[in-house]
Amino acid sequence: MILMNMSTLSEIEQAVRQLSSEDLSAFRAWFAEFDAEFWDRQFEVDVAAGRLDALAEKALQHLREGRCTDL
Repeated sequence: MILMNMSTLSEIEQAVRQLSSEDLSAFRAWFAEFDAEFWDRQFEVDVAAGRLDALAEKALQHLREGRCTDL
């Protein structure tokens, strides 16, 4: 286990390089979940702010015009 008090990306990168394969695997899993949650929160903020309205309208227009295909 590495005790860390890091404040720069460089320090974090160096610490990650020193992880055992087991700790690196655990870090990957943790970071994937952390990153997904961060992305979800940002997406919700963007939706609430109306930043995706134009894209949604364009998609709905394509649907109305029959320019979409079923997945």
